[in-house]
This record gives sequence, structure tokens and C-alpha cells, in this order.
Amino acid sequence: MEVASVHTSTSPPAPVSKFILVASIAAGVQFGWALQLSLLTPYVQLLGIPHIWSAFIWLCGPVSGLLVQPIVGYYSDRCTSRFGRRRPFIATGAALVAVAIVLIGFAADLGYMAGDSLAKPSKPRAVAIFVVGFWILDVANNMLQGPCRAFLADLSGGNTRKMAAANALFSFFMAVGNVLGYAAGSYPQLYKVFPFTRTTACEIYCANLKSCFFISIFLLSTLTITALTFVSETTISAKPEDSKKGGLQVFVELFGALKNLPKSMWILMLATALNWIAWFPFLLFDTDWMGKEVYGGKVGEGRLYDLGVSAGALGLMLNSVVLGFASLGVQFFARGFSRIKNLWGRVSFLLAICLASTVLVTKFADANRQHAADGSLLPPPAGVKAGALALFAVLGIPLSVTFSIPFALASIFSSSSGSGQGLSLGVLNLAIVVPQMFVSVTSGPWDALFGGGNLPAFVGGAIVAAVGGILVLAILPSPDSNEQSDDRRSSN
Repeated sequence: MEVASVHTSTSPPAPVSKFILVASIAAGVQFGWALQLSLLTPYVQLLGIPHIWSAFIWLCGPVSGLLVQPIVGYYSDRCTSRFGRRRPFIATGAALVAVAIVLIGFAADLGYMAGDSLAKPSKPRAVAIFVVGFWILDVANNMLQGPCRAFLADLSGGNTRKMAAANALFSFFMAVGNVLGYAAGSYPQLYKVFPFTRTTACEIYCANLKSCFFISIFLLSTLTITALTFVSETTISAKPEDSKKGGLQVFVELFGALKNLPKSMWILMLATALNWIAWFPFLLFDTDWMGKEVYGGKVGEGRLYDLGVSAGALGLMLNSVVLGFASLGVQFFARGFSRIKNLWGRVSFLLAICLASTVLVTKFADANRQHAADGSLLPPPAGVKAGALALFAVLGIPLSVTFSIPFALASIFSSSSGSGQGLSLGVLNLAIVVPQMFVSVTSGPWDALFGGGNLPAFVGGAIVAAVGGILVLAILPSPDSNEQSDDRRSSN
């Protein structure tokens, strides 16, 4: 991928402690993402947005990622700030996350103050505030994650094994953030720690969400300040041609870089796109699936749906525990299979099996519905709940690969071609956000076409995951030869 004026790092690899400090920022970022994925889909439905349209809210993330991460990657490759290339973007992103979280958490209160009626199911002003906050949050997250991964690649000093290990470490801290976030989201009494969060317009569920977000701000701020304080960067000097680029010229160069992508990057992007088409429906609607299909509840009616959402948050916490251990084992198993791509291809089939198994869990739940003496529906039997939670847990294995191997391969392929880490990871991000846009637009109508619910999108994801696994195993180039040559250089 030939891009002009890219400043590449020739420094030796940094100490492990610096990798840990920078990668730990992922825990703060992912804590907030865990809250989004587990609590926000039910939350927007409580604000009056029906299931068929709730997926469109999630277009904010992919659209902002489509533009923000490549641009941030481009400028962070060339940033001449005295604070370094990546650190200014990471600090700005963290500050914007705090602003966005306040808007989202207080959307119901602000909407009520602006004139929303508590008697009406739809709260348009709260929805508008929520969407603005959500846009800011996704822009901020893209400003954070791309430069963080590029920073880790910089610290690797061009060593491909260090790059792979750094991305596995990043994935591990994402798992830590997930565990903490899902644990907070699954605890229904957290609002009692912050009693002021419960208001006229914001009952227990909403108050818990706000309480979780306060913790999120504290965690991300602490980790970001610590990392940026103790891990420094070398300031680079501006090149004359860089100062002439801006505005539309930046977009021209960014998307013009796609024409010069090596074949390996194109295949990697296609495989990544298929992987995310498979994942995104489940990431969007996993807790909604637990509340509706497994528990049999309805949004805003009784407590059954809320109990299902809480159980789903517990499942996501188990998922993250497995994700953490699996992330630490990615490097070992990748070497065991001799080719890192083989691990990715094989776990894609595991992903397909798990997504397809949601149908079986739902059928068992339907077949074992129990009612109380007054005719009200009871939560599912322990066996059904255990089966659903086991499914969440096993999915942590393919998720660990999704969060590490594609990014490691992008860093390796871009390093081989002399491209900037920020731009290469930004380009890879296109293969993540475009599928997310596709799923956000189509999943609601697709589910409605088959009678509603979440299963049609999950089954479609299973099919796509299997196709992606075949592509990875049959076509994606292996980085083995690149790694071996790198090892020989580092040993001399």
C-alpha cells in the first residue's frame, strides 16, 4: 500500500510495561462498549423506538467509523505535535467519550425537561439527545482505538511477532473491560450507589445505566492519563509535502490508497468484512434475544424482559472471561497451527455453529415455558438458561480472534509494504464499519420479513461466518515467511 510521506518507526521494541500501559486503555474503551451492547438496545426501545428501527440507531457507529478512523489514522501518521503522533488523538478521544456518555445517560432527563411526556411511549426529544450523544461517542471511540493500535505497532519497532503479541494484549484488555462493563450492567441495584441518578423521568433501569456510565468515565480517564503520562513518543518533523495536504486532498489520498493495496490486504479486508457481517447482529441484539426469545418477555411489560436482559449481561460477562483467557492463548495456538490464518479460519466455523445454535436454545425455551398460578409467564428453567449462557461463553473464543488476528495481519502486511500503521488500520476499519452499516440497515427489516424476532439475522450470520472461514483457509496469504525473516533479523 504505497502512500506518500509516511513516517515509519525504526526504533527497537519498547519494554513490555509500555505495551501493557497503552493496551490497558482498551479496558476503559471496552467498558463503555460493553454497556452499549448490553443495555442500549433495550434502552432505546424504552424511549419509544420499535425493534425494527432500533438497529438504525447503530448506524451512527459505522458511519462515523467510515470517515473518522481513516482520517484520524492519516493525520496521526503525520502529526508533528510535541506530545507525539498518537497521544493527542487518544487524549481528545477520551475527553469526547466523557461528554458523550453524559448526554446519553441523561437523555431521558433532558428530554423530559425539554417537554417529553411521561404518559406517551415515544419520547422524541430524549431520542434526539441520545442520538447526538451516540454520534459523539462513536466518533470518540474511533479517535481512541485506531491511534491506540497504531501506537502499539509503533512500540513494536517493526517486529511482526511483537505486533501480533501487542494486538493480543489489546484484545485481552478489551476482555477485561467487557467483564467489568457487563458485571456493572448485570447488577440491578447499582443505582443505589449513586442515588441521585433516579429521577422522575429516569426509573431504575435508566438510573442503573447512568450509574454505569459514571464508572466508565472514571475508568477510562484513569487509564488514559496513566498511559499518556508514562509512555512518551518521539516527535517527528513535518515534511513539506504534508503541509500542502488538507480538506478534500486528504480524502483523495485516503481512498486513492485503496487502489494501491496489495492483494493480501484486499483479501484480509474481505475476510474481515464477512466476519463482522456474521458478528454484528448478535452483538446488537444478544441481550434483546435473551429478553424476548429465551425469557419470553416484552419491552415495557412486566419484569420478565428486564430479567432476560440482565441474564444476557451475565452471559456477556462470561463471554468476556473466556475472551480474556483465549486472547492470551491466541499466540500459542497460532504457532501450534503453524499458520496464524488457520486459527482464524477454524474458529470462524465455531462462530457459525454457535450462531446457528441460538435457534436450538430458542426452541427449547419455547417448549419449556412455565406459568404461575395466576397465568403469568415464569422465567425459563435453569437448563435453558444454562444452555444460553454456555453459548455466550463459547463465543468468547472466536471473538478473541476477531479482536486480534485481523489487526495483527494488517500491521504485518502494512509494515512489509512500508505503509503507515495509522492509515493501514484505518483502511482495515472500512472492512468493519461497512458491514456494520449493511447489518444496521437490513437486520430489522430482515427479521420482520420472517415474522420478527432476532433469529433470522443470527442464522444469516452463521452462514456468512462459514463462508468467511472458507475464504480465510483457502485464499488468505500466510504471514509465516514474513515472520521468519523478521525473526532472523532480530536474532542477528
